Amino acid sequence: MARSRLELHSLLLSLNPNGQVYFQPPANVKMSYPAIVYSRDRRLVQHADNTPYINTKRYSVTIIDQDPDSEIPDLIADLPLCTFERFFVSDNLNHDIYNLYF
Repeated sequence: MARSRLELHSLLLSLNPNGQVYFQPPANVKMSYPAIVYSRDRRLVQHADNTPYINTKRYSVTIIDQDPDSEIPDLIADLPLCTFERFFVSDNLNHDIYNLYF
């Protein structure tokens, strides 16, 4: 049985207890930091006998923090089926982006 997005949301909240977790936030939302922002990205579908037998959603997970040494990216990186995508700094905020199959 596939896991739900709400289960992922709860998991991310447990990794960022003092901050916020946002799913596809609209542009008018004022975020507080540290924050985890995630959105659906794509699906991994593998077939056998012309029938999908693996169908897993991939999420793009961005950790936004003022602290360049934040421990939150390390906690996200330790999740199963998670890969690091890139890092950048914008408006003096550090952004770590991961791909997570969940």
